Amino acid sequence: MSSAHQSGEVIWHPRVDALDATRMGRFAVRQGFSNYRDLHEWSVRDLPGFWHAVVTDLGVKWRDRPMAVLPDEQRTMPGANWFPGSTLNYAEHALARAEVAPHETAVISRSQTRPATRLTWRQLHDDVARVAAHLRLRGVQPGDRVAAYAPNIAETLIAFLAAASIGAVWSSCAPEFGERGVFDRLVQIRPKVLLTIDGYRYGDRSIDRRAVADNIASTLPDLQHVIAIPYLGVGEDGWSPLTTGAAPPLPFASVAFDHPLYVLFSSGTTGIPKPIVHGHGGILVEHLKALSLHHDLGPGERFFWFTTTGWMMWNYLVSGLVTGSSIVLFDGDPGHGGLDQLWKAVDDTEATVFGVGAPFIAACAKQEIDLPQHERLRQVGSTGAPLTETSAQWLHDRMGASVQINSISGGTDVCTAFVGANPLSEVRAGEISGAMLGCAVEAFADDGRICAPGELGELVITEPMPSMPVGFWADDLQRSRYRAAYYSRFPGVWAHGDWITFFDDGSCEITGRSDATLNRGGVRLGTADFYDVVESLPEIDDSLVVHVQEGDRLLLFVKLHSGSALDEGLRRRITSRLRSDLSPRHAPDEIVAAPALPRTLSGKKLEVPVKRILNGESAAVVTNLGSVTDPEGLDWFERWRST
Repeated sequence: MSSAHQSGEVIWHPRVDALDATRMGRFAVRQGFSNYRDLHEWSVRDLPGFWHAVVTDLGVKWRDRPMAVLPDEQRTMPGANWFPGSTLNYAEHALARAEVAPHETAVISRSQTRPATRLTWRQLHDDVARVAAHLRLRGVQPGDRVAAYAPNIAETLIAFLAAASIGAVWSSCAPEFGERGVFDRLVQIRPKVLLTIDGYRYGDRSIDRRAVADNIASTLPDLQHVIAIPYLGVGEDGWSPLTTGAAPPLPFASVAFDHPLYVLFSSGTTGIPKPIVHGHGGILVEHLKALSLHHDLGPGERFFWFTTTGWMMWNYLVSGLVTGSSIVLFDGDPGHGGLDQLWKAVDDTEATVFGVGAPFIAACAKQEIDLPQHERLRQVGSTGAPLTETSAQWLHDRMGASVQINSISGGTDVCTAFVGANPLSEVRAGEISGAMLGCAVEAFADDGRICAPGELGELVITEPMPSMPVGFWADDLQRSRYRAAYYSRFPGVWAHGDWITFFDDGSCEITGRSDATLNRGGVRLGTADFYDVVESLPEIDDSLVVHVQEGDRLLLFVKLHSGSALDEGLRRRITSRLRSDLSPRHAPDEIVAAPALPRTLSGKKLEVPVKRILNGESAAVVTNLGSVTDPEGLDWFERWRST
């Protein structure tokens, strides 16, 4: 069991004038609070009061005003009915700054495929208006689906906002997804329009995607129109005709609060990806809260998160626009030319808030790269995996005390974070500062008891959030699939599937997926601690630990650094470090060198699929191979199991 508080060093302190100088501080004072803990307690105790303050303070533009925030009789999970009677439009909020600052920069695009570009707010608004007009001419109406097989470029953003302005439903897949992975997603929602590219560059490689895009388009039922972007410069140009000529007026459809905005898909590592439907209103108010208050974004800021269009962080990044911030889009290999190149892009674009996956930060720390001096950068965000104490301390040492390290954790399921940092609370290395505003996060024991500080438990949400899914696409009337995914463990309580430990000051630590539990001698062990220790060794590039039922064995697989060998000396050092830094229970029964450790396309370790393979199932059954970076790597585990 962990202690009631960890000993991680405090690596960031709030400004002494944070109550005056930050958006959250001013919001807190207007509600009568002077510290984060009291503000958060109110935000989950008085949901109607808190969310009314959010939509009022942050300027939600209603078309039809709501009759209430959350009626008492409808404060249920699932099924909470937020802001009944209201109508609005997400795209109207995303483009609002075009009216007051038309010549300011709205979008900065960096790419390894073509030169850098910028769009002003007026240019973005007018391109959205042109594309929306063409979509309406093609018969796109509210509720129709518009999908993209395209990277993180301005055209994808423009098409999304155009679809949203009409009330059409958006979904996107990144071009690194294989044909089967894209089909398995999009066939579930049957789009009317598909946006595609001819190809892209990733590092030194040019990757032609025309044949894959053609095959996907030819097999999707109900598809009526394909819009081709000549991104690599080898395909037809179906985009330019959409964005030429005078910009027409841009009407915004008035849609209900829960009208579908987009469909996000789960990673698909354990079956067909789940089609998770998010609504205009829920996403708008949640992202306004998270980005304005927790990240302190607003006009004059530049928001840059490295992501692909197949990860929910793309949707999170795009919502920087609703705060009036400029956003930075990046497409390419973040390690091409050296791991410092992405940090140079942060500097060149004058980003004020930058985010990236925790594995990338860990790789930078391991190589001890030099970071440019970032004059405007004030926050570095991290997600996709737990940010270890080692990585956080390295970032702090390189960035200095003025840059806040903001490790967040949430999911595609809610398209936001449950836990993260805030401008009013200190940050400790290896910890997350606490639950986000409006998020009633607890750690539950197996019997539904709230865990004591320092006790590992299941991450649950005990009160509804506006951005909880509208449902799953094409679910039955009882929403059976949706209920089974989150509410079967603890009725009426959202069980997220992560292990979390809260400490006595409200901070917390995420220690891995609960369905990848390691159990030694009746004690549950999180996987994140293993990776922090093992991957700190210079000989180890990556690692994966699983518990196998047969023989009750704990197996540690490692991908070695080039030139290293897994000899008995290295095995002893790994085991010794795990014993001394963690506990004797963490010592593996076997350490095995693997040629590759596949991950999801968003960078998450495939602990559960590998565990199922080693417990006797086949790679083809336990995962959707189109969702995996290196599908052949899973075959290796099958062969190893048979030896």
